[in-house]
Order: sequence, then C-alpha cells, then structure tokens
Amino acid sequence: MRLKDLDINPSTMRLEIDIMETEGNFAIVVSEGKARLAELPVHGETKIITHQGKVKRIKWDEGEEF
Repeated sequence: MRLKDLDINPSTMRLEIDIMETEGNFAIVVSEGKARLAELPVHGETKIITHQGKVKRIKWDEGEEF
C-alpha cells in the first residue's frame, strides 16, 4: 500500500513529521481528521479524488520515459 498513516496528536491536534527522515517526493493529504502520506512516482501523475468535500481515493498513473 502506498499510503502511510500519520499520527495526529489528539491533545494538541497537531501533525508533526520529520521531512528529513522521509525519502523521495511525497504529498500529505488530510481529510476528516485523518492524515496520510502519499509517495509520488518518479514519472507520472497522482490524482486526489474528492466527493462531497471528502477525499475519496488517490490514483496513480505512472510511466517511464523511452
């Protein structure tokens, strides 16, 4: 699974992440009190699909240069 759950501190409602610890390119998606880290492909597209103001899914379309 490409999505990794991130912990939100319930007492402070803050999300803390060490960006130097995480390798590569990524996007952080927050919806309905949940946070997830989505790794981005080297070549391709990443689409965040929403429905009624909520994140429904994340789709990857990858390719490689010839």
